Amino acid sequence: MQTHAQIDGFDPERIERDVRRWLERAVIGFNLCPFAKAVYAKHQVRIVVSDASTERALLEQLGEEMALLRDTPADEIDTTLLVHPQVLGDFLDYNDFLDDADALLEALELDGVLQVASFHPHYQFAGTEPDDAENLTNRAPFPILHLLREDSVDRAVAAYPEPDAIIERNIATVRGLGVDGWNKLLGD
Repeated sequence: MQTHAQIDGFDPERIERDVRRWLERAVIGFNLCPFAKAVYAKHQVRIVVSDASTERALLEQLGEEMALLRDTPADEIDTTLLVHPQVLGDFLDYNDFLDDADALLEALELDGVLQVASFHPHYQFAGTEPDDAENLTNRAPFPILHLLREDSVDRAVAAYPEPDAIIERNIATVRGLGVDGWNKLLGD
């Protein structure tokens, strides 16, 4: 029997598997985020596949996830990935939505406590072309709002030698891999 999600092509289990593959092969596998491996190995990464189909519903769920992260000890959940495959597929719309996410942080008085990092299948840094390899550092199989604890980020950066070199190293890594290599890496 097919579920509603299967009929619509929305398969949360497949989506989560794809996100985990991206985390394990790219983010952790290529050490794009040198802080991800420890929290992932300790099962402190919460992955939520949103069924939101409107920006308003997504913003509401984002607020719920912010509150949950605020109210849960870091040793249980250190970071949350809110994957939203049915809304904000257009990168420019997604990029505009980040202002709403930041405004929500402020409204919940979580500015300075949490931060939102952004990943999208069509991520494009200002001043780059769509196919420039450096965009791959923030590309994910689906749009993702990544909630991070500021304290955890501060501790990780303080313990990491030369944190400013991470960005340049990541760009060199993905340039070496190239767009075709990236796609092959994330394929089945």
